[in-house]
Order: sequence, then structure tokens, then C-alpha cells
Amino acid sequence: MTVAVADAEAATRPCAGAAARTWEAYVVPAMARAPADGLLTVEEEGPRGRKTYAITEAGAAELRQWLIRTRPEQRVRNEASLRAFLLPTLPRDKAVELLLEEARTVEARAAELEALRCRVVESSFGHFAIERGIRHLAASRDWALWAADRLQKSEEARTENGTDPNG
Repeated sequence: MTVAVADAEAATRPCAGAAARTWEAYVVPAMARAPADGLLTVEEEGPRGRKTYAITEAGAAELRQWLIRTRPEQRVRNEASLRAFLLPTLPRDKAVELLLEEARTVEARAAELEALRCRVVESSFGHFAIERGIRHLAASRDWALWAADRLQKSEEARTENGTDPNG
């Protein structure tokens, strides 16, 4: 398998956010170390630091073992989850406004990934990560719309019953 790092990095650039941070924090340093560890070889060097790597047999074996044996860390601080937990501290109208804005924001990010998905061959480098991102964003959008709807219905019910809609 041959991977052109500059091409792969360019493919993740439109994603910004988590994909870009993941690329910069994990993939680039790992790719830079891998030739010294005998896991990759530099097949070609081009302008602006572009390198094309090929995975060695030892690298392919190490990659397979890592994918099979390693479980991803699931205890990552997620600011969106913290905000969801603290949402009841806001007046309902402000909470609904923020939820609808979140839905619009994740829809825009999903559209960026959809456009990127059109440029990536199925089952090729990045395809599964892009698809995971699209599905994660869809779930986030659906949750935000659900939560906004629940708050709006709760407010309507409280108003009909004569109770404080922000209480």
C-alpha cells in the first residue's frame, strides 16, 4: 500500500475540526517516525515536503495487530456533551435557540464531508473516516432537533397549564 501524505492531508483539510486535529496530532508524527522504525519506507519526495510512503511487511503486520488488539479510548472530554448536560440552566427559549444553531452548524459540517466523500473512492484511504464523521454529525443534528422539539413542547404545555415556561 502506498500513501502520499500531502495528498491525504489535503483530503482532510476541508474537514477542519476533529479530522484535521487528528491528522496533525497523530497521523503526521506517526508517519514521520515510521521509516526509522522500519514500518514505512519513503518511496518519493516532492515539492513542499510532499512524501509518498509505502508500508513494509513489518509495518503491515504492526498495523493489523494494532487495529485488532487496541481498543480506542472512549473517555474523551466532549464539550458538546457537557453543554447538553448544562442546558437546563438556560431559559428554555435560549436553550432552543442554541440547539437549533447547533443543528445548523453540524448540517454545514456534514455538507462539507459529503462533498469530500464524493472525491474519495469507496474503501480507499479516508473513506471510512469520512463516513463515520457524516454519520456522527447526522446523529448530533438529530439529537439537537429532538432536544429543541422537546423543550418547545414542554414550554407549550407549561404555558397552557399556567406555569412559568422558563421554570
